[in-house]
Amino acid sequence: MSNDKSRDALSEAPIPQRNNSAEVVKTGSPVDVVLWIIALALFAGALLVNQQLPAYWAPANNVWVRVGVILACIVVALGLLYATHQGKGFVRLLKDSRIELRRVVWPTKQETVTASWQVVLVVVVTSVSLWCFDYIIGWLMKFIIG
Repeated sequence: MSNDKSRDALSEAPIPQRNNSAEVVKTGSPVDVVLWIIALALFAGALLVNQQLPAYWAPANNVWVRVGVILACIVVALGLLYATHQGKGFVRLLKDSRIELRRVVWPTKQETVTASWQVVLVVVVTSVSLWCFDYIIGWLMKFIIG
C-alpha cells in the first residue's frame, strides 16, 4: 500500500480530488466587508423590530406587519451574505455535504435496534450504579454526622 493520500487505502483506486470549499474561500474583499456589516445590521434590526418599530411606525402595531418586517430583514441579510465569498463557499460546503450523505452506508434496522438496546442497557446499569453509590454515600454521611 502506498502512503499517497490521493488513493483509496483498500482498492488503490484514485480518489477524485476536489478543492475543499472550506479551504478555497479567499479572504474577503472590501465589498464583502460592507455586505457583512449591512447583513449584521439587518440581523440586529430584526432583533429590535418587535420592541422598537411600533413606537416609530403606526402600522407596526399589527403583529403580522412586524413578522413580515422581521422575515424581510432576515431574508435580505441572508441574500447579502450569500453574495460574499464566504457565503458562496458555505453553499458549496452544503452541496458537498449532501453528496457525502449519499455515500454514507447507513445501518440496517436490525443493527439500529441492537445498538439502541445496548445504549438502553448501559444507561440503566449506569443509573443503578450511580443510585447505589449515592445511597451508600448518603448512608455514610448520616452515620458520620449522626
